[in-house]
Amino acid sequence: MGTALLAVTSPPCFLSSANSRHLISTTPVPLLPSSSLTHGKVKSQITKVRSNVNSVSAETKPETEASMTGAAYDFKGATTSLTGEILSSPKKITIVRHGLSSWNEQSRVQGSSNLSVLTETGAKQAEKCRDALVNMNFDVCFSSPISRAKSTAEILWHGKDKPLCYLDSLKEAHLFFLEGMTNADAKKKYPELYTAWREDPSNFHVNGIYPIRKLWGTAREAWKEILLTPGESILVVTHKSILRALICTALGLEPERFRAVDVNNGGICVFTFNKRGEAMLQALNMTAHMYSDHVYQY
Repeated sequence: MGTALLAVTSPPCFLSSANSRHLISTTPVPLLPSSSLTHGKVKSQITKVRSNVNSVSAETKPETEASMTGAAYDFKGATTSLTGEILSSPKKITIVRHGLSSWNEQSRVQGSSNLSVLTETGAKQAEKCRDALVNMNFDVCFSSPISRAKSTAEILWHGKDKPLCYLDSLKEAHLFFLEGMTNADAKKKYPELYTAWREDPSNFHVNGIYPIRKLWGTAREAWKEILLTPGESILVVTHKSILRALICTALGLEPERFRAVDVNNGGICVFTFNKRGEAMLQALNMTAHMYSDHVYQY
């Protein structure tokens, strides 16, 4: 009887290190015939496999100083540094979208307008966020200075003696004359423009200005300001469009992926960063706290 083969159909797996990449072979591995069990061949094969694994491990020793996940292999090159320089420490960044606003309720285009304010429902959502994060010890809070986000941040940060800072780079995208219009009116009055905004946002433009493409640059600026601030745990409060841009830039996604992610009012996202300023998304749009008394611990 011929030797049986175990077919490995998954693609090649790469282990990365600071100095090398190694391909784990997917060559079919022969299964030993039952007769060989009595001749010590199994022990020999296991010893050989262990030897091969050990040789890979020795060559892919992680950089523990900036390692992302304990004993896992290093993540260098897995994502792009958002700072271009070494951070003082690894970071954990918690990002919250503001609570329900008046223009959210009225289905109006908000953009960077300061006229849309936090509603009573939105304030309760912010309180739920605060209660859900009660066990988290943040070093500083950054917020957009636009009213609906600012009010949300003030509720979240109430009673804390640590800094609450406002960053212009966390402002929402500017949507020109569409701001303040109901979505129905905007679609009726400016059908081509509105359709571009909804269906092809990266190519949406007014007078040669592309708000979403511009937002990518703003998001990178915001990340750098946030990550180069001392402290290991940072809270950020902002708006949906800039939040999408923050997520996408951290993950290396282009403006065409703008609508590939979504975050609810009061939704919470969590990133960790190693000392090189490389991101790992830990949680996207957590909303359990909106429907229960759930308290997060991470």
